[in-house]
Amino acid sequence: MTKKILIVRTSSLGDLVHMLPAISDIARHVPGAQIDWIVEEGFAEIPSWHPAINEVIAVDHRRWRKHWWSAQTRAARAALRQKLGQRHYDIVLDMQALMKSVWLVRQTHGERHGLDFRSAREPLASFFYNVKHTVKFWQPAVTRQRQLAAAALGYTYEGDADFGLGSITSGVEVQPYAVIMPSASRDDKLWPEADWQRVFARLQQHGLTLKLLSGSPSETERARRLVEGNPQAEVLPRMSLTEVATVLAQASIMVGLDSGLTHLSAGLGRPTIGIYKASTPVRTPLQGPSYTASLGERGSAPSAETVLSAVEQALEFEDARHTNLPGSSAGQ
Repeated sequence: MTKKILIVRTSSLGDLVHMLPAISDIARHVPGAQIDWIVEEGFAEIPSWHPAINEVIAVDHRRWRKHWWSAQTRAARAALRQKLGQRHYDIVLDMQALMKSVWLVRQTHGERHGLDFRSAREPLASFFYNVKHTVKFWQPAVTRQRQLAAAALGYTYEGDADFGLGSITSGVEVQPYAVIMPSASRDDKLWPEADWQRVFARLQQHGLTLKLLSGSPSETERARRLVEGNPQAEVLPRMSLTEVATVLAQASIMVGLDSGLTHLSAGLGRPTIGIYKASTPVRTPLQGPSYTASLGERGSAPSAETVLSAVEQALEFEDARHTNLPGSSAGQ
């Protein structure tokens, strides 16, 4: 019998990437699961990458909040309420535990599951669930999501996290370039330009060209300044998330600040180094099937030497992995 499940997790990019292994677990342990996912419109591509997702229900909550009482927003909210009101789910699982996600959960029909008062980031959210689950707070985000899904659906998960991103990685050949994410929306996340230059030089010594990602105009300007006069580097134009994921999937290595795209790189199975300065990697470390390094701590950025050491380890790891692949001359 099909078990209809609605996942509520609207944002942000990194948090949605952290959700994907839980979706793989559900698909593996719940026979006949039909999984729908409510997500912020700007991130709707992410759940669509996973083969176990039946339908992506996009909401534009970020824009709605700015124009909550406009005729357009009222009409959009009414359409969503009607859409959700016509469906019944066996399980409605709020993976966010915020009041903004509760607003969506309350419009659904089904047994509502979420975190309990001590586990939720916004404890008041727990009062709106039919069934509440305890998940220890100070654990990696991927682990928390997998544990919550397992508790709600009555199974025990095991094994490494499977991000379910084969639709992007299948058949991809790694290219001789490094992807760099040197910009952030907050200045307290930035890493010194001189340290970036040392990383760039080391990567180029390994024969890698550089592809820099950026979002806003100010981030693009910073990225261009970092590689000004460097003929082996380019700042990529603004792209869709799927286009960015395709670039990441072909990279020899990715080095970036703590950002959603850095976590996406790790989930895609690329060697990835994350530089933490304004947040702690305890709860949001990089996780993926290849080499990852989550360097630094809130208020204490990693040194250039630490990052350079991780670059060498990542490239050595990847070289060894390819050498030992079935069919390689060294692996025969």
